Amino acid sequence: MAHTHTPHQHGTPHGHRHGHGGDHGTGLDQHHHQDDDLAELLDLDAEVLAEHIASITAWLPLPTGPRHIVDLGSGTGAGTFALLDRFPDAYVTAVDASAAHLKRLRDKACALGVEDRVRTVQADLDAPSWPDLGSPDLVWASASMHHMAQPEQALRAVHDALAPGGLFAVVELAGFPRFLPENAPEERPGLEERCHAATDRVTAEHMPHRGADWGPMLSAAGFTVEGERTVTVNIENSRSEAIGRYALSGLRRIRGASAVAETLPPEDLAALDRLLDTDGPHSILRRDDLAVRTERFVWAARRA
Repeated sequence: MAHTHTPHQHGTPHGHRHGHGGDHGTGLDQHHHQDDDLAELLDLDAEVLAEHIASITAWLPLPTGPRHIVDLGSGTGAGTFALLDRFPDAYVTAVDASAAHLKRLRDKACALGVEDRVRTVQADLDAPSWPDLGSPDLVWASASMHHMAQPEQALRAVHDALAPGGLFAVVELAGFPRFLPENAPEERPGLEERCHAATDRVTAEHMPHRGADWGPMLSAAGFTVEGERTVTVNIENSRSEAIGRYALSGLRRIRGASAVAETLPPEDLAALDRLLDTDGPHSILRRDDLAVRTERFVWAARRA
């Protein structure tokens, strides 16, 4: 299957910090600011899409509950906590390049009283050798594989780390979620799609593996692909405060992409700024017609 997807970064699997459109931060302050913005987006993603993540963990073809799980490119822990919830006897090793995201994950684990079931490892997954992650029964990689410069190397590393018979779950997004109706905003209908078209072009250069079909690559790395599924997300709960904040956070990241600033006409940028002005009458937080529309693709692959 052919997949296309705009960059929605869950984890930061390696040292390159891709923002929307592949923008790279410059300077420590900007990196810190981007980390905070991204962390908020990841937290909202986990909150809004919790049911969909739970449905994926429930679908995984596991004859018995795994004891040790590795969450690759864990971000702030959307997958980690869904997996801890689904498998109450398991512990999770969360791996990410961002110390800030891992600290946020640890703080959440403490708040939930599951800190003894979580270990965090800061690592660049594009490095030639990985830290020792033990011999997990399940490796989970959600929206992180497409960020890797050498995914074939990463797939082989996962294959070699897994316990015999262990499962590798790859979850990728069909696209950054859409929030607005097609005819919105009324003065610039179709604005959201034009924003995505602008970032897509740049992202394709920075992340050639986004939208890939991971099935053949998993097979080439020695896995047996045991299941594939598409999860369609269409949440029409337009009055949800979390969806409003999720839309605001996502569109702010898009507004910060140089591709959007450089290629969209001034009228589009002005309309986007009105949506992002939380004090203004056109704020996206004031709208009652928001939705969350996207798809996720899942591959479950077994180490023989």
